[in-house]
Amino acid sequence: MKKLFVSVAATALIGMASSAMAEDCGTITVAEMNWASAGAIAHIDKIILENGYGCTVELVTGDTMPTFTSMNEKGEPDMAPELWINAIREPLDKAVAEGSLIIGGEVLNQGGVEGFWVPTYIAEANDIHTIADVKKHPELFPGAEDESKGAFFTCPTGWNCRITTGNLFRAFGFEDAGFELVDSGSAAGLDGSLARAYERNEGWLGYYWAPTAILGKYDMTLLDFEVEHNKEEWDKCTSIEDCPDPKPNAWSKSEVFTVVTDEFSEKAGPTMDYIKGRTWDNNTVGKVLAWMSDNQATNEDGAYYFLENYEDVWTKWVSPEVAEKVKAAL
Repeated sequence: MKKLFVSVAATALIGMASSAMAEDCGTITVAEMNWASAGAIAHIDKIILENGYGCTVELVTGDTMPTFTSMNEKGEPDMAPELWINAIREPLDKAVAEGSLIIGGEVLNQGGVEGFWVPTYIAEANDIHTIADVKKHPELFPGAEDESKGAFFTCPTGWNCRITTGNLFRAFGFEDAGFELVDSGSAAGLDGSLARAYERNEGWLGYYWAPTAILGKYDMTLLDFEVEHNKEEWDKCTSIEDCPDPKPNAWSKSEVFTVVTDEFSEKAGPTMDYIKGRTWDNNTVGKVLAWMSDNQATNEDGAYYFLENYEDVWTKWVSPEVAEKVKAAL
């Protein structure tokens, strides 16, 4: 009877502790942004916060500007897991200075990356690592209407990168080096051109960005522009359609952070340590996105796939005790 009483008492204390943790953590509203990497990390956060920290997580639909504006003006949602801050840098800096918003961890630790890519097997076989290197070998990149030229795949009409890619194509002298711009027609056309070249073990050169599913599936090398990003030149010419005299330039890295409201940060407790510490690299994100694409998976499916297959990554984000709780839930 004494042992039974001790067991019941211990169970009650554990239950009270769990209830207290849940009560302390409370309900967290998290923006589920409308692109795959942000959707996946929102569901990863939901699973870890609910099972590891006893929170109740409500996911709400989000996008960069609407979510930022709502957080800044209304204090909701509590958290944007993946905010690309280059697009909102000035108002975000102001909100942080005023104390209404708090920047958490750099969720994409390599940032968002844009540039010109070639298949890694082409880069390694031909010692191609820079823009200058690739310009020496138009013969390696078939697909141009004029078979004597190399193909350079650009963005579909309506995308901002079509303007910047066209200007940089001229600035770096690709036409004089024997290349021509090839209109991909659509997002599917751009992806299809890359996938087709890769599966035929052929060369491909063009604009792309990371993290994305297709760069998670195919091993591509980002070419070194060998120039720094010049914001003044970018604003006055590189990003302007039909700029008459574009100069060599490079994309800046897009910084991608988690942002939370001040009110949430004050009550977050140990969950804030998790939010500040969890980060993943573009290669890992790309592989998860590739699996999601291949399997027509939801954001939630992607979150479970990541937690089940990349334990070496996410267990570094949490304490051993929290990790065991999440593993048990999985």
